Amino acid sequence: MHSPLTLGKHTVPFPLIQGGMGVRISAANLAGHVALCGGVGLIATAGIGLNSPHYDGKNFFTADPLALKDELRKAYAIAPAGVIGTNCMVAVTNYDEIVRVSCEGGAKVIVSGAGLPLNLPGLTADYPDVALVPIVSSVKAAELIAKKWHRGFNRLPDAVVVEDPDTAGGHLGEKIENIGNGDYDQYATVRGVKAYFRETWNLDIPIIAAGGIWDRADLIHALEQGADGVQMASRFVCTEECDASDAFKQTYLDCRQEDIGLIMSPAGLPGRAILKDFDKVRERDVRLNVRCPSACLKKCAYKSGQERFCIVHALDRAQRGDVETGLVFCGTNAWKADRITTVRAIFDELFAEQQVAQDPEVVNA
Repeated sequence: MHSPLTLGKHTVPFPLIQGGMGVRISAANLAGHVALCGGVGLIATAGIGLNSPHYDGKNFFTADPLALKDELRKAYAIAPAGVIGTNCMVAVTNYDEIVRVSCEGGAKVIVSGAGLPLNLPGLTADYPDVALVPIVSSVKAAELIAKKWHRGFNRLPDAVVVEDPDTAGGHLGEKIENIGNGDYDQYATVRGVKAYFRETWNLDIPIIAAGGIWDRADLIHALEQGADGVQMASRFVCTEECDASDAFKQTYLDCRQEDIGLIMSPAGLPGRAILKDFDKVRERDVRLNVRCPSACLKKCAYKSGQERFCIVHALDRAQRGDVETGLVFCGTNAWKADRITTVRAIFDELFAEQQVAQDPEVVNA
């Protein structure tokens, strides 16, 4: 039933991309093991230098690229022939550098969202074998990216991720008032993006469904509705291999469906998170009179006027285990987590009729 997934020059046996989760929720260990099992493993680059040996509390922009190269090396040590990439947020201040360092460090795929990655092909021009995959939530956004890339760089996407803002976790590329009102049709968008590339560019590229994909039934539904593969993130949090702290994983195990909701990020984007104890995130920064420590985002309400809270350090605290004053991003189905499992067990469940790769040599890098 399932076909391999090809992103540019890189093919994996299973049509699955593990979504990027920052800060350091999807780092080397998770990405490496997903790649080892035959999917595409993504290292989330946002704030990757935090909680690394390179960070001294003041050198955010020095630590980030050093830590990213470390994580890529560690991921390839787990899956030497695997397809490992990075998730790069357009909204971060050091986006250009992190994209370049991803290429230098051996990333085979760059998935990019939290804004439109209009200059991505220019940043990767010296690395033409790196597959470029933008994240969109509309056909219009895909059209804009394609036209800009073709006109400016003679390049088109190697695949497109269509993210459902009604179900996806983390930062969302939609206005908050448009989320959850019943108007969005993810698979109409998937089919629309696919038709656009076929009809306008005579190009048949994979269109990947992201958001709310949890189990085999969700995977089958996505493929039946026209997607060529899925991107899954929240499902991998409660695995032994996930890079998050045990306390972070426990918040997924403990959360109820009604605990999950929307916040407004200081980045100017809505986000989906576990809202239990959310008030304590802001209260901590007010109580300690925390000033913007890193200027990590291009646009940030906290940086400019101390509105809301410092998001990168809130995410970092949660990753380390402080889930009371830290922020825990998740998708709408995180409440379904009921045990700690393994990456391989998830692949076995999702692709039950196919043998999950036991040897990294089966992966065509």
